[in-house]
Amino acid sequence: MAESAVLDNLFRRMAFHDDQEAFKELFFDFYPALCVFAQRYISSPEACEDIVQDTFFHLWKNRKKIEISSSFKNLLITSVKNSCTDYLRKQSVRQHHAQKQAISATADTPEVIYTIGELEEMLHTALAQLPENVRRAFELSRFENMTYNQIAKEMSVSPKTVEAYISKALSLLRTELKDYLPFVLFTYSIAYI
Repeated sequence: MAESAVLDNLFRRMAFHDDQEAFKELFFDFYPALCVFAQRYISSPEACEDIVQDTFFHLWKNRKKIEISSSFKNLLITSVKNSCTDYLRKQSVRQHHAQKQAISATADTPEVIYTIGELEEMLHTALAQLPENVRRAFELSRFENMTYNQIAKEMSVSPKTVEAYISKALSLLRTELKDYLPFVLFTYSIAYI
């Protein structure tokens, strides 16, 4: 209880009398412990030090406006915790943005475009090797997003026949395109959306 009264007194001296010595005493008393506290949330010691320094800077800058509801110690701990949360949120947004930039930067390179072009050519070549009815059923399903029933109506066959055609097409394409089939189909269908 006595410690709390001393701290509150130092804060009042800082806030009401612009006492820099009181501020320094608070800073040196709490800075190391608050840095350790911040490391519960953030692994970078440098970031923790920056957060605690910013907390004290904010405290000094807004000393006339700050109202303490419970204790000065709780005010500092809550401020550092909130600053850590804000820091982590900003880091998450930055990482997400950086990942999106990295993906978009690599997606438009000539090498990637050339590779996608090659894969589309491989798909066309493989499709050309399929029997006409099998190829048609597959294209209607994958590239025109038609259901088996719709394809059956279009081709005047049963839905089970359509299912057999598409199964046969996928089997032959897997053989021709090996591990690339899912990527080829995804890339090709995106290009025609």
